[in-house]
Amino acid sequence: MTVLRPHAEDQYAEELAVLAKDDDRLRPPGWKLSPWAVTTYILGDGERITPKYVGARRIVEVAVATLATDRALLLLGVPGTAKTWLSEHLAAAISGDSTLLVQGTAGTAEEAIRYGWNYARLLAEGPSIEALTPSPVMRAMAEGRVARVEELTRMPSDVQDALITVLSEKTLPIPELNREVQAERGFNVIATANDRDRGVNELSSALRRRFNTVVLPVPATAEEEVDIVSRRVQQLGRALELPETTTGMDEIRRVVTVFRELRTGVTEDGRTKVKSPSGTLSTAEAISVLTNGIALAAHFGDGVLRPSDVAAGIVGAVVQEPVSDRVVWREYLETVVRERSDWRDFYRACREVS
Repeated sequence: MTVLRPHAEDQYAEELAVLAKDDDRLRPPGWKLSPWAVTTYILGDGERITPKYVGARRIVEVAVATLATDRALLLLGVPGTAKTWLSEHLAAAISGDSTLLVQGTAGTAEEAIRYGWNYARLLAEGPSIEALTPSPVMRAMAEGRVARVEELTRMPSDVQDALITVLSEKTLPIPELNREVQAERGFNVIATANDRDRGVNELSSALRRRFNTVVLPVPATAEEEVDIVSRRVQQLGRALELPETTTGMDEIRRVVTVFRELRTGVTEDGRTKVKSPSGTLSTAEAISVLTNGIALAAHFGDGVLRPSDVAAGIVGAVVQEPVSDRVVWREYLETVVRERSDWRDFYRACREVS
């Protein structure tokens, strides 16, 4: 593939085909795979199917079971807990298509949920089905597929509420044409949201009632987070075709440890409290720091990931607010990092870029 980031259904087409061939379990109407096979695709089987999400099996089972009913799914969690990643792979496994996507922003209009118009045809011919421009949600309803709504809480409240009729009645009225679009079997919606970022609009109680909410937690242990980060770093390195680099697990553990301690406000041994910066310091940010470090080591170093390759990325991730976060970082560097004898090279590298 020559595209920078293939869709899940393209990147993992072979795995999906293997599961579909061997899948003899009951499939809900419109589904490409059974719920059991979808869960196997997400979590892996230790042999032919690679894991796409590392976490509690029950969380994935609840999410898949929700989509097998007439309830929509809301994946809720702090930034960096793989909400978007999981929603994409769920849609790919269930519908074979993860591209019916609405990206929520402060400027998202109601047409992104309902429909718009080709104004040239509208002016020339008047309202007609040919002049109508369907939204991803409308297409998903008409084709019996899964629609994805990312960052639902970033949309204005009136745009969010455009989903209420779709989710409750499984119908999208088109008053201008005196007709409606009814959802085919297989249609559902996966939305993602977090309540930590700025610019968040709370969901109305009417809309929240129409979702089953699954909360995606941050990794429970450092080892679990190290496993997630190392897997994704390797995948991204291959996808970006970065030169081969000796990726030391020591550096991965250091980055994860720094992020976890600053995120939770206490060192891993529980003895020292530290201040937390304004940023979220998510697992996704740790992956980004290490991927950038590998690129530095490969192109400007000796091919071995070293503290100097990740130091600048860590400082950039921690210091979001130039004044307050810089104080937090310097205090952590001098009271925690400096005292660890096996972190001296890491301490020096961070001091140089700080």
